[in-house]
Formats: sequence, structure tokens, C-alpha cells
Amino acid sequence: MKHIAARALVGLAALGLATAASAQVKPEDMIKFRQSGYAFMAWNMGKIKAQVVDGAVPYDKAQVEAAANVIAAVANSGMGALYAPGTDQGKGWEKTRLKSAFFQQPDEVRKIAMNFVKQANALQAAAATGDPAAIKAQFGETGKACKACHEKFREEE
Repeated sequence: MKHIAARALVGLAALGLATAASAQVKPEDMIKFRQSGYAFMAWNMGKIKAQVVDGAVPYDKAQVEAAANVIAAVANSGMGALYAPGTDQGKGWEKTRLKSAFFQQPDEVRKIAMNFVKQANALQAAAATGDPAAIKAQFGETGKACKACHEKFREEE
């Protein structure tokens, strides 16, 4: 019982620190961090695609598993803290393409984000099996989860 209470206290302290830290981040830095995270995730999605979808590069279980681990890590990293009101305007590394509707539909955002995390975690699990067919199928589901957010809340280039 004492261990549960101690873990809860540590968790609350960590949450408080994370909240305080994100409150000190400038909006343009939030946009940069988001853009960097998604660019890194896209690069890793590309590695998986080249190996198990397109076959342009020979399949390497270790590389695919590492890429899937990165995608899941970014998905689970708490990037939602980088979406403060007002960060639909401005520039990070480039002008943000976040639509203002993102802040007007929090329930839809939450639903899409939760599905993305679920699909990214499933991709990580599929990659761990080493089964290219399973990875390919889950890669498609993960891509659909990414696209769902892009279609609703991301401006075209």
C-alpha cells in the first residue's frame, strides 16, 4: 500500500514538473518541437515503408523494430502539451499548418490522438514479431491514424 501511495506521489510530482516546464516554453518553440517530432517520426515511417511496403530496401528486422520503437516513443511522449492556444499561428522551423479548428474540437482531437497512440503501439508490437506481413498491415493502420489528424486539423502545403 505504501508503494502505491509513493508511486502516486512521484507521478503527481512529475506531472507538476512537466506542466510547469511546458508553461515556460515559448509558442514558437512549441511549434519547433512539434515539427521536429513529426519530422523524425515521418523519417522512421519512411524506413519501414521502404522495407516492408515498397521493398525498395531489403528487410532488416532490427532497423524496422528500431523505427517502430521511435514512432511509438514519439506517439507516447506527451506532445499534446505542445499544442497551447495560439500555436495555430506563427512559425517554428516553418509556418505552422495547424488549423484553428484543433482548439474548437477537443473531443475529436482526443479521439484521434488516442487512436494514433494505440496504432503506433500496435506497430511497435508488430515490428517486435519480425513478421513483415503483420508489420505491413499495421503500418497501414498507423498511417490511417496519422492521416485522420492531417485531414481534420492540418492545412495543405
